[in-house]
Amino acid sequence: MNGRQSSRPTLEQVAARAGVGRGTVSRVINGSPRVSERTRAAVARAVAELGYVPNQAARALAGSRTDAVALVIPEAEARLFAEPYFLDLIRGVSAGLAEADKQLLLTLVRSEQERQRFEQYLAAQRVDGVLLASVHGDDPLPDRVRELGIPVVMNGRRSEAEPVPYVDSDNIGAGRAAVAHLVARGRQRVATITGPLDMYVARARLGGYRAGLAEAGHAPDEGLVAAGDFTEEGGRAAMRELLARRPGLDAVFVASDVMAAGARAALREAGRRTPEDVALVGVDDSPVARLMDPPLTSVRQPTERMGRTMASMLLQEVAGTPQDPRQVFPTELVVRGSC
Repeated sequence: MNGRQSSRPTLEQVAARAGVGRGTVSRVINGSPRVSERTRAAVARAVAELGYVPNQAARALAGSRTDAVALVIPEAEARLFAEPYFLDLIRGVSAGLAEADKQLLLTLVRSEQERQRFEQYLAAQRVDGVLLASVHGDDPLPDRVRELGIPVVMNGRRSEAEPVPYVDSDNIGAGRAAVAHLVARGRQRVATITGPLDMYVARARLGGYRAGLAEAGHAPDEGLVAAGDFTEEGGRAAMRELLARRPGLDAVFVASDVMAAGARAALREAGRRTPEDVALVGVDDSPVARLMDPPLTSVRQPTERMGRTMASMLLQEVAGTPQDPRQVFPTELVVRGSC
């Protein structure tokens, strides 16, 4: 386009001409190191061809620091405050950011309207970076944050091929360790209660369960698998379903301690003793596990440390000095009275 334009070119037009997203153009204009030379050259050509002149006020705003970081959890308040995992994660994130004098903004995104409102908030450059937790597989927010040119780190991941930087635990190993322990204690009909299967964490723990059974020489039985939702009531309902389908089961690997508490209540209602009749193993090694009767054997993940690591990775991204974009922590089986 060599002729005079009737209106000032926009960032969106530059992005379309360069074949990239709006956030990528913003990163190039603001000198971010997180852009390839090929992409930088494409954006530069588009800028020259369109005669785009960046808004200096916007550039100044984008180049400034707000000293604030948003931690986004797409869950209802009830689950946030009932789930010890989130409290430990927040504690770790808060400690990591406090050491860098950053303000933590806790944000709950529970609907499409709230997600859109949060995206508008981000577009105004009001935070230096975003931390995301409990993300489901179809959630577009991680990609949208990146398109806006804002550093982002996730707790967990949406898939094995997650492109966004993340901190996670070895969830496959957690399932394998739980099943190996149950089989070693002589249990023959080991069931599992999963989390929501649109979340990678739930699929990974289920994959570990299946791998553990295969390693022990146990034939798979989908009748021993019931879906939960990481809530106590979900664990109770799933346990009732399992007892109805496979009344002879003698052990259950439950994908969270909170669900295990619900499963324990359902077993008690059915007159089943723990561990004599049905052994239980959970995940998280939370206060819930220690307070159950009997105390729950659980797979520990270093949640608070994971929160600190997320904060550290994000601060490196903000500073333009990103390190390893993937951190996976090992898990550890803590044996108690439930098995």
